[in-house]
Amino acid sequence: MTDLLKRKSIKTLGLLSAGVSLLTVSGCHTLPLSSQSNLADSAKDAEDLVKWQQADQIIAAIKPTQFAAQEFVITAFGAKAEAGNDNTQAIKAAIAACAAAGGGRVIVPAGRFETGAIHLKSNVNLHLHDDAVLSFYTDREHYLPYVMTRWEGVELIGYSPLIYAFQQENIAVTGKGILEGNGSTTAWWPWKGNWERRNWEYDASVDQVQTRKVLFAMAEQGAPVAERQFTENFLRPPFIQPYGCKRVLIEGVTIRNSPFWLINPVLSEDVVIRNVNCVSHGPNSDGCNPESSNRVLIENCLFDTGDDCIALKSGRNNDGRRLATPVQNIVIQDCIMRSGHGGVVMGSEISGGARNIFARRCRMSSPNLARGIRIKTNSVRGGLIENVYIRDIEIGEVRDAIVINFFYEEGDAGNFMPQVNNLHISNLTVQKAQRAFQLRGFERAPISGVTLHHVHFKQVETVGILENIAGIDQLDITLNGKPFSI
Repeated sequence: MTDLLKRKSIKTLGLLSAGVSLLTVSGCHTLPLSSQSNLADSAKDAEDLVKWQQADQIIAAIKPTQFAAQEFVITAFGAKAEAGNDNTQAIKAAIAACAAAGGGRVIVPAGRFETGAIHLKSNVNLHLHDDAVLSFYTDREHYLPYVMTRWEGVELIGYSPLIYAFQQENIAVTGKGILEGNGSTTAWWPWKGNWERRNWEYDASVDQVQTRKVLFAMAEQGAPVAERQFTENFLRPPFIQPYGCKRVLIEGVTIRNSPFWLINPVLSEDVVIRNVNCVSHGPNSDGCNPESSNRVLIENCLFDTGDDCIALKSGRNNDGRRLATPVQNIVIQDCIMRSGHGGVVMGSEISGGARNIFARRCRMSSPNLARGIRIKTNSVRGGLIENVYIRDIEIGEVRDAIVINFFYEEGDAGNFMPQVNNLHISNLTVQKAQRAFQLRGFERAPISGVTLHHVHFKQVETVGILENIAGIDQLDITLNGKPFSI
């Protein structure tokens, strides 16, 4: 595919070069303005095609996982698919035995197995049978002792994620089974607190704000991470979190009813997330949130979530700037987004920056999809977002199609200007939207560096919000069947 794209690009650029050369040498004729414009537009499209070769190069550079051809079935270590049977220790023993033997697959056979936190080790593939369910407990004791983790972009010593790995290499969660988090109106989700969309009885004694405010204040003050741990902790753990890991594969599984974010690679590299179904409608049920990670491929996944479907992040405020590690070299392709706060999203914890992001051939649609393409930040977060390429996206129904919002949460209340450079959106079709745009820059830091080519809004109620935009490279934009220019 890369060679084919390269040949097409070289051919197009060669023809353009030859055409310009002929005009220069002859000196006899000048093309009409419309022809000159078409020539320039073709040059832009050819340049865009060359840029997209980088996506294939990123995929080719990802180091794949490989596992020894040996299996360790959890039932051989005492696991039982019986209600009330705690399989945490049996699964731990199977993983330890697999790792000690040089790696392989830890098999979860057919049946429903109840468990607490699972910690993966290097060279271990946790593989679920087609009819297997790992059902996770909802009491906090099963996620102790505390581990090094990250919560909403801030490092702390907190509850173990449901599936966790710390500084491991060559790990995987695969198979067609189900990972059931058991988040509900009575378990995990009420810790969100007095949420505007809550459908549970509010209990102030377990409101996450008690821990969240203190954690964020400690991070802003530069408190050492080792001191950021709390006896009374109401920060829900993410479902799957590889932390500081290399060569990670998550493939085939269905993830349901997560306490918090579903898939959250942090400070990891060479990550592949493929053919995964993310179905969770609780608060902060983001589908896949790579944080400060490098070389990540997300493909052929389904997202039906209670928050952003995919959100690229790099740390919150002072903590993100302390680590100064961008999320970079990300390819998102052939995914389906249904319900969610956003389809492909960058932010809001983006203080470490984002660069070299590619999203293509995705389909989004739902009456409950709030936004399609979304960037959210502010002058407290800051962050440089650059070299973002989005193309061949089909949106059926959405509230706001394209969002760049510098006023997220705190708004213009800090000294770290958000910046967007080289954001290219092309071949985007939106069938139905309430608003085409929500573009809100600062007067002192307007939105710039954005290219919109071949963007068509078929049925839109209103243009939307356009505030403080320095300039957008526009080509072939239509709104309700008519040419449109910002």
